[in-house]
Amino acid sequence: MEIVFSSRHESEPQAWVNALQQALPEHQVRAWDEGRPSGQAQMAVVWAPPTALFQHEPRLTHVFNLGAGVDALLPLPGMPDDITLVRMEDGGMAVQMAEYVLHYLVRVSRDLDRYAELQAQACWRPLPDIDRDAWSVGVMGAGVMGARVAQACAALDYPVAVWSRSGRPVPGAQVYAADQLDQFLARTRVLVNVLPLTDQTQGILSQALFDQLLPDAYLINIARGAHLVESDLLASLQAGRLRGAALDVFAQEPLPAHHAFWHDRRIHVTPHVAGASLLSLSVQQIADKIQALGRGEAITGVVDRSRQY
Repeated sequence: MEIVFSSRHESEPQAWVNALQQALPEHQVRAWDEGRPSGQAQMAVVWAPPTALFQHEPRLTHVFNLGAGVDALLPLPGMPDDITLVRMEDGGMAVQMAEYVLHYLVRVSRDLDRYAELQAQACWRPLPDIDRDAWSVGVMGAGVMGARVAQACAALDYPVAVWSRSGRPVPGAQVYAADQLDQFLARTRVLVNVLPLTDQTQGILSQALFDQLLPDAYLINIARGAHLVESDLLASLQAGRLRGAALDVFAQEPLPAHHAFWHDRRIHVTPHVAGASLLSLSVQQIADKIQALGRGEAITGVVDRSRQY
């Protein structure tokens, strides 16, 4: 079987091709070249692939996405409806996202930014001790990423809840169902967004949502930029409704140099690095699934197009 690798954002695709070939020696793996399509590929490993891939590879049956979100893949024109899409379920992303959230959670709850300001003033001034119960964490999304984030926060004794469409239990966290968003927000001070981007979740981080959080709330968005109404965040910060935000994803990436987020000291900006698909772990996951399909076994991570994840 022929497997092709295609990524617009990968500067060294051959490293992925070599790793996939080593993990799947019984198959032929190559980097996809629009100028030299074979038309014989049956499976593809992709990240933001060109639409030409689907036009020139009519035998594709499965497409493995290198990210957990498939919002950029689903709308691609020319992609046949009968292709099975498979999302990355972890690939080393979950623990990185947990680290990212813990960094900003501890930073805000322990007043570490304020201590940095005091250091700049050569001022020795202990601030009040942390009241952990006052820093209730709410995680939107309880998939692999959200569950890992929630458990990491709970392990440091922060009160944690998750808002989940599935309602599946998450150890250490209180679970709120889809119709309990208001109750979930009312007990949340640090809001962490790990939701998939769908028609229903686009723009969900808005003024109406921020107004339901506990006072002096903090936002951490590590999902998609389109979840956030950027003007509403700025308005909530200006009104004192929110204390600050840590943002890893944006409506436009790279974030334009003139954007207000760069210059607002209450906002921490990172360039979509909260959770990267690590090569070795991602390749092993994809290879295991391809081998399982070859044995006629069902695999996890298959995208439900009606739910958009």
